[in-house]
Amino acid sequence: MSGHSKWSSIKHKKGAADAKRGKLFTKLARAITVAARDGGPDPEANAPLATAVQKAREASMPKENIQRAIDRGSGVGTDADAIEQVLFEGYGPGGAAILVDALTDNRNRTSADVRHAFTKHHGNRYGEDDLIVAIDAGAEDVREDGEQLRVICEPADLGAVRGALEAADVEIQSADLTMEPKNTVEVKGTEAEWLLKLVDALEEHDDVNEVHANFDVPEEILAKLAAA
Repeated sequence: MSGHSKWSSIKHKKGAADAKRGKLFTKLARAITVAARDGGPDPEANAPLATAVQKAREASMPKENIQRAIDRGSGVGTDADAIEQVLFEGYGPGGAAILVDALTDNRNRTSADVRHAFTKHHGNRYGEDDLIVAIDAGAEDVREDGEQLRVICEPADLGAVRGALEAADVEIQSADLTMEPKNTVEVKGTEAEWLLKLVDALEEHDDVNEVHANFDVPEEILAKLAAA
């Protein structure tokens, strides 16, 4: 398990991650809407949508909220096209690579907010003129830097696994697409503290859907910071 995964797990146990349910539901609804828009409204034929719906159910999101998000994505309503996926990339304190996956209806606003988070928490922005770069899904800069991040499961694979488990009457408690680092960067001391503050600030932003990173912080430091 990467340092980022460990930190997310610790925060979840403490109840710190997405403590405000309204904010969490907003993020989940956006993910459902975009998945339904891009792959259709049927979760059985759209693995990313099935994953997004499953995450919403795990968070106790009401069924009517889930259906409204699906309807928006499949054309019932007019705001689905306003939401776009934007990826941001940069390096945090200690040289950890960070990939931020955002779903936003205002790219300029989200870009400014992400840039501010990196600047405030001593991160290094990636790109020309030392500014963080907003990139469309599919670009490869930070992700190819040392082959630091890899997708654990492709959408089609996740759908096949889910179907096989359901056919075998195995209850699925959690299913998700994730990225894990092939190589990690160990970060200690003050840099670790600033790095985790940066990750927290990014994950708490309303427009941020996922944050992926390749840092490894010693468990004793994670425990110390979690207890602070």
